[in-house]
Amino acid sequence: MSAPYTPAAPPTFPPASTAPSQPPPTEAVAQAPLQSYYRTLPPAQQPFPNAVPPFSSTGPTQPQAPPPVSPQSFPQAPPVSQPPFSTAQIPPGPTQLYGGPLPSTQPSFPRPPLPTSQPSAFPAGPPPTSTPSQLPGVMQPQLPVSQPSPYHSGPPLTSTGFPPQVGAPPRPPLAGMQGPPMASQGPPMASQGPPMASQGPPMASQGPPLTSQGPPMAQANHILPTQPGMPPGPINASLSGPPPQPGMQGYPPQQNGEHQCCYCRCLCSQIQVIEDDKANKGSEPFTTGVRGQAPPLVTTKFQVKDQGNASPRYIRCTAYNIPCNSDMAKQSQVPLAAVIKPLAPLPLDETPPYLLDHGESGPIRCNRCKAYMCPYMQFIEGGRRFQCGFCSCVTEVPPHYFQHLDHTGKRVDCYDRPELSMGSYEFTATVDYCKNNKFPQPPAFIFLIDVSYNAVKNGMVGIVCQELKTLLDYLPRENPDVESNIRVGFVTYNKVLHFYNVKASLAQPQMMVVSDVADMFVPLLDGFLVSVSESRVVIESLLDQIPEMFADTRETETVFGPVIQAGLEALKAADCAGKLFVFHSSLSIAEAPGKLKNREDKKLVGTDKEKSLFQSQVSFYNTLAKECVAQGCCVDLFLFPNQYVDVATLGVVPTSTGGSIYKYTYFQAPSDQERFLNDLRRDVQKQVGFDAVMRVRTSTGIRATDFFGSFYMSNTTDVELAGLDCDKTVTVEFRHDDKLSEETGALMQCAVLYTSCSGQRRLRIHNMAVNCCSQLADLYRNCETDTIINFFAKYAYRSVLSSPTKNVRDSLMNQCAQILACYRKNCASPSSAGQLILPECMKLLPVYLNCMLKSDVLQPGADVSLDDRAYLRQLVSTMDVAESHVFFYPRLLPLQKLDVESMTLPVAVRDSEERLSRGGVYLLENGLNIFLWVGVNAQQELLQNIFGTPAFSQIDPSMRAKSSTCGIVTLKAINTEYLVITFITCTELKILKMMSS
Repeated sequence: MSAPYTPAAPPTFPPASTAPSQPPPTEAVAQAPLQSYYRTLPPAQQPFPNAVPPFSSTGPTQPQAPPPVSPQSFPQAPPVSQPPFSTAQIPPGPTQLYGGPLPSTQPSFPRPPLPTSQPSAFPAGPPPTSTPSQLPGVMQPQLPVSQPSPYHSGPPLTSTGFPPQVGAPPRPPLAGMQGPPMASQGPPMASQGPPMASQGPPMASQGPPLTSQGPPMAQANHILPTQPGMPPGPINASLSGPPPQPGMQGYPPQQNGEHQCCYCRCLCSQIQVIEDDKANKGSEPFTTGVRGQAPPLVTTKFQVKDQGNASPRYIRCTAYNIPCNSDMAKQSQVPLAAVIKPLAPLPLDETPPYLLDHGESGPIRCNRCKAYMCPYMQFIEGGRRFQCGFCSCVTEVPPHYFQHLDHTGKRVDCYDRPELSMGSYEFTATVDYCKNNKFPQPPAFIFLIDVSYNAVKNGMVGIVCQELKTLLDYLPRENPDVESNIRVGFVTYNKVLHFYNVKASLAQPQMMVVSDVADMFVPLLDGFLVSVSESRVVIESLLDQIPEMFADTRETETVFGPVIQAGLEALKAADCAGKLFVFHSSLSIAEAPGKLKNREDKKLVGTDKEKSLFQSQVSFYNTLAKECVAQGCCVDLFLFPNQYVDVATLGVVPTSTGGSIYKYTYFQAPSDQERFLNDLRRDVQKQVGFDAVMRVRTSTGIRATDFFGSFYMSNTTDVELAGLDCDKTVTVEFRHDDKLSEETGALMQCAVLYTSCSGQRRLRIHNMAVNCCSQLADLYRNCETDTIINFFAKYAYRSVLSSPTKNVRDSLMNQCAQILACYRKNCASPSSAGQLILPECMKLLPVYLNCMLKSDVLQPGADVSLDDRAYLRQLVSTMDVAESHVFFYPRLLPLQKLDVESMTLPVAVRDSEERLSRGGVYLLENGLNIFLWVGVNAQQELLQNIFGTPAFSQIDPSMRAKSSTCGIVTLKAINTEYLVITFITCTELKILKMMSS
C-alpha cells in the first residue's frame, strides 16, 4: 500500500430533511466551448501546430413549416405573471483543492474544513415559477423560414424567433413595465414544432389569478420590455376565430392582466439564463460535499473540488431531489436518469482521480452487493466492521485495512484515503479481474484503408497515408517520457484484402493478398502487429508505396464485413484488445459476407415502415459486433460516401463496440482535408480504455433499468464496451422498486473495469448521492433541464428503431406536457386558466424540446438523406450534456462585437432570424459544423480582415485562404443579402479560440 496522505478536510453530507437542501440560484450559467476544457496532452501528444477544428463541407436544409393552429386554441383568459418565490442560497462549501497526481508513494492532499450545519435552502411554499402568457404548445402562425442542415449546402441556419407579424398593427408602449398581454407572443415552442396544447392533462380550473408576489428583482426578468415603434392594436386581428377576450390586446387592462410577461422575448431568454449562471456560479469552485446540490450549467466554466461526490464532469443527473416513491415519480413524469462519462477529460486546474493499489487482496468490497469501498460506508464496532451504504450489509474489515475510529465514528485515516473521502478514484485490478486469470497484453491499432476507385480519386488514400507517417508518433501513452506500448498493423482492401508484413528486419514491406473473403483469416502473425519505433523505416516505406500501387485502380466494388473480420482475427491471434480504424467510401455490394443493397426509399419517410430504414439490413453485423466485444475489438469508422452507403447497417459494429462514426459526404481533399485530419488526429490521440465492463449499483429502493449509448449488453446489469474513450457517455435510467428515505437519500456507484493504453487493468469508481423528497415542489426545484433533454433525445432516437417518428414526437410532447401540468396542478399558485406556468429550473424545457423535435432525425427536411439521419441518430446516442446542449441549440456569436485585443468571446445572441443584422457578421456552431453569416452591410474593416476585400460584392464564393494565418475558407453564396461560410479559421480575429476541437 501507499504511504499516508496529508490531512484533508471532511466532506459534508448533511442528511436530507423536510426542508430540502437547494443549490445556489437557478439562473446562472457560464458559456464555455462545447468540448469541455480538454486536458492538454503531454508534450509527446500535443496537437499538431496547424490543427483546425472540424467543419462540414456541406450546408443547411429547409425545415418543414409548423402546422396551422386553430383559433380556438388561443388563451381565453388574460395571462398573469407569477414571479418566482425567493430562494435562499446555500452557503458555499469548502474550497480546498486536493493535491497533485498520485506518485509511487502516497502523497498528501489537504483536508476540507469541518462540516457545518446546512440551513434550509428554500422557505416553505412552492418553488419558483416562470409564467409565460400562453398555454403549453399553443402556436402562433409563423412565416416559414429556412433552417440549415449540417450536411447539405443551402441557406443559413436560422431559428425563427418571434418577429412582428406581417400586417400586424403596432403595439402600445408599456407603462411601468405593465400592461395587457401581447397576444402574438407565445413560447419559443410556437415556432419550433407541433403544438403541445392537446397533450397531457388539462391545465384549466386552477383558481383565480394570483396577484404579483415575490421580490421585485425576481420579477424584473419576467416583465415584457417596451416594444418601440409598435402602435396599439390587436396582433391577431387578421386571424379568424373568436374575438379578443377581456385582458387581451385591444381591451383595457384587467385587474389580473397586470405584470404581463412575454415568454419568447423576455422570460425564457436562453442567453440570459446562461449569462446569469455564468455570473452567479462561475466565480466560485463547485464543491461536491453537499448531497443533492445541483451543479452549474454545462455552459458555465467552473472549477470542481471533489469532497465526496463525483464531479459533474463525470456524472450529471436529471434531478438531484428524487421522489421517495414510484407513485410520485409516475405522477410527475420527470425522468430519473444520470448521464455518466467515466473517462471524462479534466481541466488542468483539477486533479485527476488517484490511482490506488491495495495489493494482491484487491479493493475492499461489500460481501453482499459487491459495492466498492467509498465514503458512504459506515464503520462500526470500533472499526472492525463496516455497514454498506447500498444494501446495509455488515462486512468484516480485513486486518491489513483496520484503523481506529475517532470520537465522531469516522476512521482516523479517513482523509488520508481517497476511497473514504472522495467521489472518484481508481484501483489497480488484480489478476482476478482479468480474462483467463492473466494480465492483458498491450493493445493494438490496426488501420484498414479502402483503396477502391472512389477512395483513390477523391484523395482520401493519399491523405491518410501521408498523415499516418506523422501521427504514429502521437499514439496514446500515460507517461509522455515513455514510448507508447501500442502496436500497429496495416490492411488495404477493395474486393480483396491486402495484409502487410512490416517487420523491422525487412528491407521493404511485403504484401499478402487474401481473395477468399468468405472465410477470412490472417495470413501472417509475425510482422503484422509491430512497434512503431522498431519498424519505422519499413512503415514509412509502406505508406509511401500504397498511393502509388493503387493510383490506376479501376475497381469500384468493396467489401466491409470481411474487413472487420480481418482486424478481429488479427487481435485474436495476438491475444490482445485494440481498435480498428476503418476508412470506407462506398456501399458494400461485392459478393462477401455482409453484402448490402441500396434500400434508400424516401417514400417510406413518415410512414409506419420508416423505422425499418434505421434498422440493420442484415443480422450478420449484429453477430460480428458481439464477437468484437468479446475480444475487446473497438471499431472507429470514417466514411467518405458520394452516395447512399447504408450508415444504419455499417454503424452497427461501431455503435456496439464503443466506437465512433465520422462522415464526410462528397469528400474533396482541398476543402475537407483539414476537417478530416483534425478528427483523425484527435481520434488517435485521445485517452481510451479497452475491454471495459461497467456496472451501476444503487442503494435499496431504486435500480438501474435502462441504458443508452454505444455498447453491448449480454445481461441486464453489465454494460460491455470493447473501447471506452474520453468522449463516450452512458446514460442510465432509474426506477423505484421500493420506498426511499428522505434521511438517507439515494446512492449510486459506477464501477468501470478497463485496460489502460499501457496494458494495465484498472477499476475506476464514481460515487454520487442525491436527496429524496416527498413533495413534488422539492422535485421540481432541483431538476436540470439540459440533462433531461439529453435523456429525452437518446430515448427518442432509440425509439425510432421500433416506432414511427410521429409516434415518438407525440410521446415526447405528451410527457413534456404532463411534467408541466403536474407542476401547475400541485406546485404553482392559482392563476388564470390561459396562463402557462413553468418551474424556474425548467422554463427552457419547451424551447429545447422543440429544438429536438425539429431535428433531422425526428422531422427531416426534404434534402436530408437517410444516411445523414442514421449518422445523427448514432452520434447523439453517445453525446454528453454539453454536446447535446449546443447541438440542439447552437451558439450564435456576433463577431462585429468581438474585441480583437481581448481573448474573451462576445455574448451570444438568441438563435432567431430577427437577431441577425444586415450590418453584422455572426459565427454559428453546433459542435459539428461552423457557419459564418455575413450581412450585406457588414463593416468594411471586418470584411477586409477576413476576406481581403472591403466590399461585400467582391467576396469570391470560390476563394481559398492565402495567408498562413487563415485556414480553409469555403463560401456559399445564398443571395444578395448575405453569405454563409461553412468554415473559417482566422487568427487576426482570433476566431480560432472560439472553436472547439
